Amino acid sequence: MSDHIVEINQTNAQQTLIEESMTRPVVVDFWAESVEPCKTLRPILQKLAIEYAGQFLLATIDCEREQMIASQFGVRNLPTVMVIKDGQPVDGFAGAQSEPAIREMLDKHLPKPWDTQFQQAQLLIEADNFQEATTLLRTAYHDSQQQANIAKSLAKCLIEINRFDEAGSILEQIKLADQDSLYEQLVAQLELKQQAEKAPEIQALEEKLNQNPGDFDTAYQLAVQFSQHNHYRDALELLITILQTDREFQNGAARKALLDIIKTLGSQDPLASEYQRRLYSLLY
Repeated sequence: MSDHIVEINQTNAQQTLIEESMTRPVVVDFWAESVEPCKTLRPILQKLAIEYAGQFLLATIDCEREQMIASQFGVRNLPTVMVIKDGQPVDGFAGAQSEPAIREMLDKHLPKPWDTQFQQAQLLIEADNFQEATTLLRTAYHDSQQQANIAKSLAKCLIEINRFDEAGSILEQIKLADQDSLYEQLVAQLELKQQAEKAPEIQALEEKLNQNPGDFDTAYQLAVQFSQHNHYRDALELLITILQTDREFQNGAARKALLDIIKTLGSQDPLASEYQRRLYSLLY
């Protein structure tokens, strides 16, 4: 039997039906061998328990052997299915049901994919791994239709990795009703970081390039510095500018640097996608 399916008896009922339901939903299947509809329903529930891979626990109760447990739950008809969360029944049905109907019931009570991604991202944020957290949160942000708590976490990560333009854009889209103290904190943090002075080596190269905008050697050095300080958009824009005039600059160094940044950002990053398209258009 799967790890996600357990048979209930007097010794494990308290732990499984109450304590386990505090951490994930428990779907309780009250059945009996002598009741024909149970034979149709049980394989469907077992299949779903395996497919959902631990998002819920399937607890089966043989009512012919465990009559006391069944009576404690007030079960009168078989099969009966209950969904228990936080120690309380929250949903269920009596009689056989189709697989789509059962899936619809389960989906009301199980975490959405973006909820799981959000939780995983929080662990990465606690470990200061903002780059990987950003990748997870971008997907969750899109799939959840820009859910506010996910938006704020994504903005936080983007600020940490100096993606100020994207962070600002996400914060601007958060609705007024969701603009809480965390939102205000993120806005202030973004403003402070944007106003902070850049590294001295970057300032020196910027000043040199301003004096001679056509100095591609300086532009390339500045792009490298930008990328090392996570100012990726600035770096990519400089490299594209170089390649628009000299596609083979320094024996392909500018193109390689641009591709390295795109690889660092990852294929799911919208900035990477934007400059990958621009490079393709330029070269082909």
